[in-house]
Amino acid sequence: MLKATLRSFLAHKGRLVLSGLAIVLSVAFVAGSLVFSDTVTRTFDRLFASTSADVQVNPKQDSLGETVPTGAVRTVPARLARQIRSVDGVAAARIDAAAENITVVDDGNNSVGPTSGAPTIATNWYVTDRSPVRLTSGHAPRGSGEALLDADTADKKHIRIGDSLTVLAQPGSFTVRIVGIATFRTTNPGAALVFLDTATAQTKLLGGTDRATSISVDAAPGVSDAALKRRIARQLGSGYDLKTASEQATSDAADLGPFLDVIKYVMLGFAGIAVLVGIFLIVNTFSMLIAQRTRELGLLRALGADRRQVRRSVLTEAVLLGLVGSVLGLAAGIGLALGLIRLMSAFGMNLKSTEMVIGWGTPVAAFAVGVGVTFVAAYLPSRRASRVSPMAALADAEIAGAGRPLRVRAVAGAVVGVAGVAALAGCAAATKTASASLLLMVGVVLTLLATVIAGPLLVRPVIRVLGGAFPAVFGSVGRLSQRNALRNPRRTGATAAALMVGLALVAGMSVASASMSKSFDEQIDKTLGADFTVQNASFAPFPKEVTDKIRATEGAGLVVRQRFVPLAVRLPDGKRVKTTAAGYEAQLDDVAHITYSQGDSAAALAPGKVAMDAEFAKEHHARVGTVVPVDLPGGHSGRLTVAALTDQGGGDGFGMSGGLFMGMGTLEKFLPDGQDSAVYVNASPGTGADVLRARLEKALDPYPQVQVRDLADYKKLVHDQIAVLLYLVYALVGLAIVIAVLGVVNTLALSVVERTREIGLLRAIGLSRRQLRRMIRLESVVIAVFGAVLGLTLGVVWGLAIHEVLALQGMKALAVPWGTIVAVVVGSVVVGLAAALLPALRASRMNVLAAIAHE
Repeated sequence: MLKATLRSFLAHKGRLVLSGLAIVLSVAFVAGSLVFSDTVTRTFDRLFASTSADVQVNPKQDSLGETVPTGAVRTVPARLARQIRSVDGVAAARIDAAAENITVVDDGNNSVGPTSGAPTIATNWYVTDRSPVRLTSGHAPRGSGEALLDADTADKKHIRIGDSLTVLAQPGSFTVRIVGIATFRTTNPGAALVFLDTATAQTKLLGGTDRATSISVDAAPGVSDAALKRRIARQLGSGYDLKTASEQATSDAADLGPFLDVIKYVMLGFAGIAVLVGIFLIVNTFSMLIAQRTRELGLLRALGADRRQVRRSVLTEAVLLGLVGSVLGLAAGIGLALGLIRLMSAFGMNLKSTEMVIGWGTPVAAFAVGVGVTFVAAYLPSRRASRVSPMAALADAEIAGAGRPLRVRAVAGAVVGVAGVAALAGCAAATKTASASLLLMVGVVLTLLATVIAGPLLVRPVIRVLGGAFPAVFGSVGRLSQRNALRNPRRTGATAAALMVGLALVAGMSVASASMSKSFDEQIDKTLGADFTVQNASFAPFPKEVTDKIRATEGAGLVVRQRFVPLAVRLPDGKRVKTTAAGYEAQLDDVAHITYSQGDSAAALAPGKVAMDAEFAKEHHARVGTVVPVDLPGGHSGRLTVAALTDQGGGDGFGMSGGLFMGMGTLEKFLPDGQDSAVYVNASPGTGADVLRARLEKALDPYPQVQVRDLADYKKLVHDQIAVLLYLVYALVGLAIVIAVLGVVNTLALSVVERTREIGLLRAIGLSRRQLRRMIRLESVVIAVFGAVLGLTLGVVWGLAIHEVLALQGMKALAVPWGTIVAVVVGSVVVGLAAALLPALRASRMNVLAAIAHE
């Protein structure tokens, strides 16, 4: 049986190639994501471990996090360095003065910072054996007008020693002359680094020489990091956060985690799509191969092979296919990881391909996915093959279309479908976002399974409609193509299912994104009343001098600032909710339209007061007059009185979660060192909007990080952000469609082999080669459109359910992108035509007599 299995595998290897491609793609994305993330993790672990001080004294951490950047730099007293030097076991203690909330521009007002999302960091210069960089040209900065720049940024931005740069920091902007270039000793994480002397860094970045962002401490020989940490803690008390070198490295690596997770999960998403769609392809391929080998299997049964041996033979072929696909996929995944490493280098993260990490988990995962998917996918066809009796097989009965009647599928599909529809209905009726989201996921999975299970039942009624015009338009060729698609509902359903999955995702996410865009448009029209909004391109805060420039611009009338502060609010129902509150100046009503169910802006912006979304307040038993304790950054706390309830129809109101906002004076009491996140500007009487915009842009030319936006610009910004997610979905769907096309090609190619004698007879009675190719193309098109119809129908239902979840967050507008749906249908026709090219060409080149004599 083993010899027969190996011979069979080698005999049919050409027919298994397309199925193998699905496995290769699945494994490649899994292996590539693991190799890339392991390489980045290992590289940064080495960087953090080699540059961390033995003990670092940081500002006291809180549990709030910084969901929205405030622009404030958290500091410790610089005098701590003197205290720490007196601790037994301390070899050295140095002040660190660094800031990431800066922008650096050259003489042409062009940003010098990276475009990859990595930070621009200004810090003080001192040299130790753990410094991440070394001075390679020029000299160290001396005095307030000198600075060093890292070599990668200097090369990329064409900056040389002697050039001038302007640093835009929180206390104000200042100009420095580059007097030296520093080169990274290990990996450049992609950041741009500007080095100043210590006094200048403290004054220009932190606002005074009495401040530091941390204190780095070196241990004396023979003193462990943990012991030194305990001694320093006894000296300083509990008001600071102390970390050993290993703890600091772990913390830095954790901060990098979200960046790595994004890449890993995106690639695993591609792998998941490839696996899901590949399963349909492999099931179909093995079903058809077994159908074509009925006589061969029957002879094996007649010679004494039992059911278990036949099933084992088919599964062995699947495992062999999985092994080959896994090996090729692992190699492709390593190549994919290498491409990602080089891509990251192009963006400024200089990873070394020679240090690529291939951990033991990568090949294990690769072979688990490759072999596991093919084994699972081939299991049902193998069971079906083992159940055919020797006599039925010798009679050449087609088992792919035989087997249990579709009644079983009807019952199973109906049960799963009803459960899925019930879950989606529950999602629509839910009043909490968490429960609605859970029901949505359950409903999506169940309705997808129901459609896959019941797909063959829909083949005959749907394809009779879709191909109803074929006989009238294409005559007998059209009738034959329609009947070929109807001949084996299981096969047609499985072939179309692969395409259906991808198009369902397209339709669902298109409805969701269109609804989100329309909702945001309506919310912006309803809420925003300012002529212009000035914001950072990345929504990060900007220095006070930007606001001062705006106020000084000729024609700028009303100017209203906005700031954010992270906080945790304790509510009357006992819950502690972490959120972000906004702060506005008193003229808020002149630049925004806020609907209140109780109170008004004057009450909300009064000292010690806060506004809250009415639905949020009701949920947590708060009302006007309720005093809520709040925890703020830096360990501070306070009490705010709810003075107004908003009813914006947006779930979260005009602010963040809970719709909390307060007066600027109240916010600055809690966060005095924060920066403005946005400035709303109205033109003064007699100044046109176009004139004011031109003046604002000219005034803000030295600040490339900020942009002037009107209402249309703001809407476009939101649309572009939503489009990023949609483009990712389209990329996932593109992969699914590629694999689905392979599935249609495979099905048609195997179908042509299966119908060799039939094709020969058709050619013998007068069917021309052109007519034969047309017949196969029409069959492919009708299968592809069938998959598109199922996918679009399912996707629109998902999209409507997603809209109900979005509505709980205030995005209540519904939009169905009919243009996208029409484009998908047209694209399906193109997919069908493309998939039929090779099978149709092969069929048309068959020798007629040889085809008739084929067994």
